[in-house]
Amino acid sequence: MKVLALFVVCSALAACVSVREADTSAWVGAPISALDKHPVFITLPMVRTVTPDGTEIRNYINGGNIAMCSGGGDVYSGIQNFASYSAFSTCMARFAACNNLFYVRGGKVQSYVPTGTGGGVCYTDERTRPGFFSATNI
Repeated sequence: MKVLALFVVCSALAACVSVREADTSAWVGAPISALDKHPVFITLPMVRTVTPDGTEIRNYINGGNIAMCSGGGDVYSGIQNFASYSAFSTCMARFAACNNLFYVRGGKVQSYVPTGTGGGVCYTDERTRPGFFSATNI
């Protein structure tokens, strides 16, 4: 009986920690200024690059041990070339983190794809949506 109760509690908690489609799709078409000022994402280290087709990828990293892959902090300065960004991403795959990937083109967010690496789990809720920051939330 105790094992069944523990299974039910664990299942319920796992259901609460997830990526919700409504939260990620809320970013589609949002101006990049909403991301630049967002109170959750501005607290996370960000690494970015531009793909050959001109799409900017911003990775807001929520996880530990990222300093091991940061090259002394160089990855946080400016836009990384695609090779440096790829090396950073490969290194990060070993550490538990949620990589909040934003694809940006023409000053607008094209998509938001939270991706767990190294056993890390991502979740979204109302706090990760654009517009969370407002006078009523201060």
